[in-house]
Amino acid sequence: MVFDTEVYSNTGGQASKASNLGQVAQFAAAGKAIGKKDLAQIAMSYGYVYVAQIAMGADMNQTLKAITEAESYPGPSIVICYAPCEMHGVKGGMANCQAEMKKAVEAGYWQMFRYNPALKAEGKNPFTLDSKEPTASYIDFIKSETRYSRLAQSFPERAEELFAKAEEKAKEKYARLVKLGELYN
Repeated sequence: MVFDTEVYSNTGGQASKASNLGQVAQFAAAGKAIGKKDLAQIAMSYGYVYVAQIAMGADMNQTLKAITEAESYPGPSIVICYAPCEMHGVKGGMANCQAEMKKAVEAGYWQMFRYNPALKAEGKNPFTLDSKEPTASYIDFIKSETRYSRLAQSFPERAEELFAKAEEKAKEKYARLVKLGELYN
């Protein structure tokens, strides 16, 4: 189980390979200029690892299904959980964590899926994209968190550029996930 906070939370909120494009963090005051490492894609590339990305606040049933599948899978499993933290500056505080997860999925910021290699042996598609196409604004979502809005206040032109790039990368990732499902089908 990996709780993805997108920062090195235990060291004061430093930028990391898990930090997202455009995010402000310690040692990245002008916003992180490169995208985050895709742990799920790395794990799926092995071909024999159960991989799921979940956001409990977005879909409790998908969360339970992924955890149950991971537990019963006869090999290595990894479940990557979207985990807002206090370093994000979620409006209303951490009491709104579950709602923030839902907003992240609706905006296409976080995608939920499951990859179960055992299904190949049954002649089934091992990849299930559980997220729908985004229905909310990606830019509005990230601007609602201080880890992004601080960039817009300090470096408005850079923020506009990085936010647009991040939104495009999120759209590309969703399109890749759709194609991955088609590829395995």
